[in-house]
Order: sequence, then structure tokens, then C-alpha cells
Amino acid sequence: SMIEARPDWVLSRQRAWGVPLTCFVKKGARPTDADFLLRNPEVNARIKAAFEADGADVWYVQGFKEKILSGIVDPSEYEQVFDVLDVWFDSGSTHAFVLRDRADGSPDGIADLYLEGTDQHRGWFHSSMLQACGTKGRAPYRGVLTHGFTLDEKGMKMSKSLGNTVAPEEVIKEYGADILRLWVAQSDYTIDLRIGKEILKGVADSYRRLRNTMRFMLGNLKDFTDAERVDVKDMPELEQWVLHRLAELDQVVRDGYAKYDFQGVFQTLFTFCTTDLSAVYFDIRKDSFYCDAPSSLRRRSARTVLDHLFTRLTTWLAPILTFTMEDVWLSRHPDDQGSVHLLDIPETPAAWLNHALAAKWETIRDVRRVVTGALEVQRTAKVIGASLEAAPTVFVSPQMMGLLETVPFEEICITSCIWLSTNTAPDGAFALAEVPGVAVEFAPAQGDKCERCWQIQPDVGTHQHPATCARCNDALG
Repeated sequence: SMIEARPDWVLSRQRAWGVPLTCFVKKGARPTDADFLLRNPEVNARIKAAFEADGADVWYVQGFKEKILSGIVDPSEYEQVFDVLDVWFDSGSTHAFVLRDRADGSPDGIADLYLEGTDQHRGWFHSSMLQACGTKGRAPYRGVLTHGFTLDEKGMKMSKSLGNTVAPEEVIKEYGADILRLWVAQSDYTIDLRIGKEILKGVADSYRRLRNTMRFMLGNLKDFTDAERVDVKDMPELEQWVLHRLAELDQVVRDGYAKYDFQGVFQTLFTFCTTDLSAVYFDIRKDSFYCDAPSSLRRRSARTVLDHLFTRLTTWLAPILTFTMEDVWLSRHPDDQGSVHLLDIPETPAAWLNHALAAKWETIRDVRRVVTGALEVQRTAKVIGASLEAAPTVFVSPQMMGLLETVPFEEICITSCIWLSTNTAPDGAFALAEVPGVAVEFAPAQGDKCERCWQIQPDVGTHQHPATCARCNDALG
């Protein structure tokens, strides 16, 4: 409607500065007369050559009219127009000399994106469309993105007199460039953005947690080679569930970037890293990374999954955390001549999707939350110091028990032992209202503590290697 209802555009302005209209009009002629405006290719060529040599100000040099017109037409019959172009026409034509009429422009002269503030709907976006449609028959851009303005953390306009300005160079000096980039990615740019010390502290905390995720992967991928890889079908269910999540996220990330939804992309990946990985997968599998034999299927499967995670997270996050992801990539591939920014986002196999498995593991994680809650009560009461000191009994329905018996549930709950029961839970058993039908009764683990993995098992001390459990004894050889 803004385009349909707009009036005619008067391009001339009577101002002392600006880009001259570069035209001559015949004295005594009316604007409607055919010869009112001098249209002569040779004259135009001379004007162009003069501008290229001396710039637009040459139009105002004394005697310029005579120099340009002499030998072509009688200079005395024409008036030199000193009006200037409307500045919006000037800026609206930038596509022509930035993208179209130069060797290093875009192949078709069209921009992928025009990016500016919300005040440009009637400004640059508008004038660019009009100018390009008039000269090329289409808009000069494939997409337009508008954003709000930056305010202080109280929502006030920044002003030096108020002392509430935030200089980008000061943020970079204190936190680094990626914190500033992350602040942008975490913000909803469709409205006005707020920034300040407390907001930046929150951004820095998010960054730190994400960096810890990458550090964990780097540490546990040391010396990983293709010979160690495990086929997906041979992996434990936990690893297959992580790959399912990667397949789900792949499309979310691609769609998000295509829509310039940086906030959505980052929030999705941040939640995945902190909730699915750090709080669940890494928490469960760190025992395997540290204590399983290098040749064990579980450890090899986990490292294979880490490799897939590493490749995807670094490339997914590279557009946002540009410097950090480059550092992370080069930390693992220091001998490569390439850069993470020269890589495409890898294709993620659709075969990794397994919705039935995902539904199963959602139930398993719900039960795990009840167990974790019960153990936290004992930890707070200083009955235990770590979850490996526990051997709780979990009361569930027969159907849920059948599901839990298909996985190593003590491993998932990070306990030395766990018991499953379909009996009625005793009074006082721990439960969560949001996970009905599940209750947990605490009991301490029985046996001695393995000095290698810290599990408490009855067989500790009965093997070749002293003070070890069977798993650790075998791992030591």
C-alpha cells in the first residue's frame, strides 16, 4: 500500500549541496516542449568524462557549460541546471554502482539482502525499489531485513549527556568481539534492542557455558581417528538418541539462518548444549570417556558421536561466534590449511531420525529426573557426597519397568547400582508431581569404592589390579 499510494517523485532539490542533476535546458522553452531538455550522447559523454576526472564538483566550475557544449550546440541557447538530486534518489541508486556496474559486483546486480533500521521503510528500501524498478524492472534486492534501535538496559535512548552510551570498542576490549556478536544474536532485532553492563554479564555467562561444551568435546576427542568409528546401528541407544537430536536440529538451524532468525538458532543450540549435552549426555558418558578401555564399543561409539557433534556445532555456530569457532576448529585441526569459515554445514543423514527412540528416551529422562531429585535430597542432607554412593530402588508400573530394563539404567542415573520394582512405593518415597507413577527410595551402595572409577561394587579388591572393579581391572589389562 505504501508503494501503491505514493505520489509522483520530484527528483530535483534546490540546495547548496548534493549531487548535481547534470542537465541543460533550452532557454525560453517550456518543460512540455520536446526540445526543453538537451538530450545529446556526445554532451553526456563529455559530462561523464569530466566527472570521472575531477569529481561531481566540476559541475560548479566557472565556464563548465561552455566547455561541455562548445562545438556541439550553442552554449548561449542553454541554461545550466544547478538543482541537485533528491538525496534519496542518490542513495537509492547505490545498487547500480556497488553491485551492478563493476567487475566485483554480484553476477546479476542484485543484492541478497538490504539491511537497515525500521525508519528506512519510506527511505532507502523504498527509493532503491523505485529506482531499480524504473531502470531494471525489478527490486535491487532479494530480501529486506529491518531492525530496531539500540537503547540502554532501561530502555532509554542513549545520550552522552545522560552518560548511558555503550561503545562497541569498550565491550570488545572487556569481553571480546564474540560477546558483542552473541549479544546481537541473542536479541530480538525486530524490536528495539537493549544493552548494558548487566545484560552483557548474562551474555558472557551464556558464552562461558557454551565454551565449556566445546572444551569438553576437544578434550575427549584427542587422537580420535576414523579407525575408531562405529556404525550407527551398532551404537548404544543413548548415542542413537543424540544423533536423532542432531538430525532434528539440522533442519531447524538451516531454516533459522535462511530466515535470519539468529536468536532462534542460538537459543535452540544453547538449550541443546546445556540441557541435552552437558546435563545429560556428557554427564552420563564422562565415566566411559575416563574409565572404559579404548577398544570398548561404548567408548568408541561415544567418541564417534562427539566427532559428529563437533563438526556440526562448530559450523552451525561459526556465523555467530566467528572467532571462537575458528579457535576451536584450529585447536583440533592445527595442521589444516583451511578454516571453519570455508566449510559448508555438513549434511546430516535423515536416517538418524528415530522418533520412536526419541519418545522412549523422553520417558527414560523423566524417570531419571525423579532419581536425580531423590539423590539430591540425600546429598543436601550430607548422607552421600556423590550419586555413585547410592543404590536406590525405583518403583514404576510394569509397562515402564519393561522399558527401563532395556537400558543400563544405573549407568544413566550415574549410580553404582539401581533396583527396579513394580511394588507399591513405601510411604515417604520421593516423587515428582510432574512425573506420575514413579517413586524412589534411597539406599546406600554396598561394597568398596573402586579407586579408578569410584563406583562402589561388591567385587572391588578381588581382581588382579588392587582396589578395582571388574570393568576397570579389564581396562587396565
